[in-house]
Formats: sequence, C-alpha cells, structure tokens
Amino acid sequence: MNQKELKELIEFLIEKDIAEFELERGDVKVRIKRAAEPPSDAREARYLVTTTAPPAAPDAGVAPAAASTPAPPAAPPPVAPAAEEPLHMVRSPIVGTFYEAPSPGAPPFVKPGDTVETGQVLCIVEAMKLMNEIESDVAGEIVKKLVANGQPIEYGQELFAVRSRS
Repeated sequence: MNQKELKELIEFLIEKDIAEFELERGDVKVRIKRAAEPPSDAREARYLVTTTAPPAAPDAGVAPAAASTPAPPAAPPPVAPAAEEPLHMVRSPIVGTFYEAPSPGAPPFVKPGDTVETGQVLCIVEAMKLMNEIESDVAGEIVKKLVANGQPIEYGQELFAVRSRS
C-alpha cells in the first residue's frame, strides 16, 4: 500500500466519519484510528496510521510506513447555547444500536423535559442481539437527546444531556 492509497483511504474515512478502521492485505496490515476530539472550538481531527509488515525482501517494492496526517473535520459541530450550570452527559458503556423505546411503536423511555431518577432506564443499546438497558447515573432533568433512534453508537458516545438536581 503506497502513500497515495493511504491518503485516499484517510480522506474516505473522514468523509464517512469512521473513527476506527483496520485492513489486512497479504503481508501488510493497516490500522487507522481517529483520536478523540478536544472540547475546544478549534477542532482538528487527527488520524494515526500504522502499517506493519514482515521484513521485506530488497526488491519487494513495498516498504512499511508509519504516518500521522492531520486532516480537517468533516463538519463543525453545532454550538450549544451557554448554560447556567454544566450539564452531566450520559455516555454509552458499549458499542451498539441506540433505541429510545422498549419496542417499535412504544413511547420513548424519556424525552427532553422529563425528570429522571438515578437508576431510571433512559434507553436501550442493542449489542450482538442483546438488549442492554442504559440507566441514568444522576437524578435531574433531560435537557437534550443527542442521538437518533436506530443510530449506531460507539463506546463512550454521549447519549443524553442531563441537568442534575442539587
């Protein structure tokens, strides 16, 4: 895999907003993982590209390469309105698919404006055909739902913004 192919691959991953990618082609193994974005307004996505291959013969033509390529973000995130107090973010403990209701057609577990207690079920994350109930870890008011129903989510992704009670 040459540098042109790596650059095209990184551009594709940025375009599709893919956070982690691994490819094994013959003797070459490529793993690309996007670093977590800092909370500042001047965001810049960083990719770490690691290519590994066994020691190449002198005339193999492919050299292992390791590169770090900064790339612009796909789209700037929306700016949240200034809050009087910081909001608690409920994050996903697993990778899976987000569901806001216990079954299709049923009302959602919670919606913005609802008051929740610690331990109250907020949503379901399906992982490997298992339905995992995600509970609130604070008591307070749901300010915003940050993901859409049926959306694939990642580990640590923010699901809800909660204004905790004092």
